[in-house]
Amino acid sequence: MNTQVTPVLQKTGAFSRTMPSASCHWSDPSALSQMAQDLEVPPGSLILLFVSPKADAYRLARSAERAFAEHTVIGCTTAGEITGEGYEDGQIVAVALPRDRFAHSTVLIPDVSDFDRHELASAVLRQRASMAEAAPDWGTEFGITLIDGLSLREDAVLAAMAMSLGPVPLFGGSAGDGVEFHSTFLIHGGQVLRNAAILTLVRTRCNVRVFKLDHLLPSPQRMVVTKADPDRRLVQEINAEPAAQELSRVLGKPVDGLTPMSFAAHPLLVRIGDQHHVRSIQRINEAGELVFFSAIDEGVVLTLAEARPMVAHLEQELTALASPQAPDAILAFDCFLRRVEAEQRQLSGQISQVLKRHQVVGFNTYGEHFNAMHVNQTMTGLAVYDCPPECPNGGRL
Repeated sequence: MNTQVTPVLQKTGAFSRTMPSASCHWSDPSALSQMAQDLEVPPGSLILLFVSPKADAYRLARSAERAFAEHTVIGCTTAGEITGEGYEDGQIVAVALPRDRFAHSTVLIPDVSDFDRHELASAVLRQRASMAEAAPDWGTEFGITLIDGLSLREDAVLAAMAMSLGPVPLFGGSAGDGVEFHSTFLIHGGQVLRNAAILTLVRTRCNVRVFKLDHLLPSPQRMVVTKADPDRRLVQEINAEPAAQELSRVLGKPVDGLTPMSFAAHPLLVRIGDQHHVRSIQRINEAGELVFFSAIDEGVVLTLAEARPMVAHLEQELTALASPQAPDAILAFDCFLRRVEAEQRQLSGQISQVLKRHQVVGFNTYGEHFNAMHVNQTMTGLAVYDCPPECPNGGRL
């Protein structure tokens, strides 16, 4: 018997003409045409697509190129989606930055394993100068990054971008593949790319805030990485003991009980300057080494984190973004390990309600980007507020 899935189209950001969004089930990419109509944005807008890994990325990219023919389309596969209803799976989420409010330009790095840092810096500076000339009255700038979540190159790419961005705030996320860790894709101009990165430079007449949050605090428990392979993000020894065995001892769990749920429940922190940042473990490989999601090296001190109440903390942080004025919409890149933790603690429904109440859309990532940092178990994003009257030139490039 053949069963046909009827896609449900949600106009999830209909409340916001500043940054409208919509979502549909992955099974019918033809729904993209309806999404394009419902978003109601002027030609030349930026469309961000966050795509369930269940979808055929190549077919979807072709469909998106037709549906959004008058726009710039970029996107990536996910480890889960955030729609107007909160956490969901199996969705295609479209978020628009309308051309009458946002000027944009994309810089593609087709191969993050082999790129020229100086050429990248020059390209970013050229694009920033062009946008400033085209929209001189739009004084707010920010950057959005999408990077292959299996490339192991986020740290190098973000460091290179920081050379030319200066004080311009940047946020982003690493493409995901559910919980498979097999294939992650980026979408750029109808192309489907692997081992790539996209930097989108944006200039706007809107008020915005780029933010980062996590609910973790350092505990007194510390460990030292005594043997590592930084290029592959592997830790082989902790406290001069085999890494998995030592972590097992510290957590009081058997080695075969160390799972993604364990890592989400017991994240590790590193101190950089006066702040702690999460360094999450992806898995234990066959050699008993710890595979990390982000940069790690010998001599690094790892601090076991203690979690604050997740729902209350998220509510508190998103509420702070509404002072003194509530945002029209929030675009968020949320680590999939936060979602794993929420599911493990049976908090997914409550988290979804908080996200819905604060008008958050986005996707779950394999890593988050904030300025020059690649972090984990974090939410980073953009709160967009109302726009002042349109400037004379309309910000046209």
